Amino acid sequence: MKKSLLTVILAILLPYYGCQGQNIKEFVTNSISHKIDTLLTPEIGGIKQVIEIKTDDDKRPVLLILAGGPGSSMMNNAESYSNILKNKFTIVQWDQRDAGKTLKLNPSPTKPSVEQMEKDTYEVIRFVTNELNQKKIYLLGSSWGNVLGFYIVEKHPEILHSYFAVNPVVSQLESEKELLKYLKVHFKENAIASNELASVNIPFKADEDLFFLRKWLFYKEGKEYVTSDDFKTGFLQWSKTWSPVWNEVMNVDLPKTLKKVKCPIYFFVGQNDIQTSTKITEDYFENLTAPKKDLFLFEKSGHQIHKDEPEKFQTSIIKTLESVKSGE
Repeated sequence: MKKSLLTVILAILLPYYGCQGQNIKEFVTNSISHKIDTLLTPEIGGIKQVIEIKTDDDKRPVLLILAGGPGSSMMNNAESYSNILKNKFTIVQWDQRDAGKTLKLNPSPTKPSVEQMEKDTYEVIRFVTNELNQKKIYLLGSSWGNVLGFYIVEKHPEILHSYFAVNPVVSQLESEKELLKYLKVHFKENAIASNELASVNIPFKADEDLFFLRKWLFYKEGKEYVTSDDFKTGFLQWSKTWSPVWNEVMNVDLPKTLKKVKCPIYFFVGQNDIQTSTKITEDYFENLTAPKKDLFLFEKSGHQIHKDEPEKFQTSIIKTLESVKSGE
């Protein structure tokens, strides 16, 4: 009876204290499971950064999701691609510096860089493992998030149960070249598109190079608003912060720099992804040495698997857990 009453009291108090940003470690170090739905704002890399933790059972393993972008957040629509995962994991979302809720809380005092954000990622993981009293986590990178995720895979595999690489950045310079060739053929009868794509330099020399490439990629995907002045203004505003970072990303070439990893790794690839080349990812997967690896191909998806096939996306992740349990 006393234990039941204690559970009721904690269920009432935990959400309140969590929402106030209080330390939750004291609630998860005992044998009782708790529900958590909270936003925390620890200091990461010298600024306050927003971390969301959601679970019905804090004893479940942590799945930290590294959002794409850069400069984007996946937090607000998380329910659409985690409603099944939340039954197996404690779902942790993080709005990176100069993105989402973290940007609203405090802009980065310095221009973001890949190195700074890699350090942020490690700090976030250490914070989360400490708060939830877990030694390891599951880590998922979406698109740009893989730049940060593969850094952890390479430098800190000991803190990962496994890594999920979703539409990953593998050899982005080559991906951008393939994309430009594809779009030039696709839009050969469109005079405006052909002229703008003909002006694109790779590697990028100006912000307009990446703008024209993404404009016609998104237009091909049915996003007609990209031809508006507002879209161009917004994109070039984004570029002021993130073009230097993306130019760093263009140097990522994992087939040359990361040929072997020390943790299980699973690739999730959209069959129709031309933003991060499907073929480049498949080739990298085939040649990568890992203690355990697998590749899941999503026939109905492009670059946004979690939006295009959210149920298969989640069940595929869970399948990797079941294969480990069954000793496959």
